[in-house]
Amino acid sequence: MAAAALLLLLPIIMVAVPAASAGGGEKSTHIKLYWHDVVSGPSPTAVPVARAPATNASRTGFGAVVVIDDPLTQGPDRKTSKPLGRAQGTYIAAGKDEVSLAMNMNFVFQAGRYNGSTVAIMGRNAVFDAVREMAIVGGTGVFRMARGYAQARTHTLDLKTGDATVEYNLYIKH
Repeated sequence: MAAAALLLLLPIIMVAVPAASAGGGEKSTHIKLYWHDVVSGPSPTAVPVARAPATNASRTGFGAVVVIDDPLTQGPDRKTSKPLGRAQGTYIAAGKDEVSLAMNMNFVFQAGRYNGSTVAIMGRNAVFDAVREMAIVGGTGVFRMARGYAQARTHTLDLKTGDATVEYNLYIKH
């Protein structure tokens, strides 16, 4: 009986799944930009919203949850570089023995050729590694059905304030 039910559904399944090349072919896009995480000063773009009881005693910040709305720019100087959009989402201090963040953010493009589109990024970010790689797991607009990876490299990190500028290279299939 299960095989008979599957045979009845097969034509529906085949109609519901479009061909991979129906949209005119897949594109590859590389975008280099800078992510500015501002935790200090009168107008921070990264705000801690939760912490575990053990977070204060942790040397890695383990258990802290931070909500972000960080600027994305074309160059590394936040004040003089062309704004491209915002990185909105969260990061969680998920490493107990090393500073490692679980990143969940959307790069929201608000200028240029990708204005109105987004790229969703998720993954592990071992902050003190020279290069960190995270997954691109989706997108909207120009980047609908996106997949790929993002490479992060710290450009500057102020250990007193916690402010950071990170170069991101996005390799996107869409």
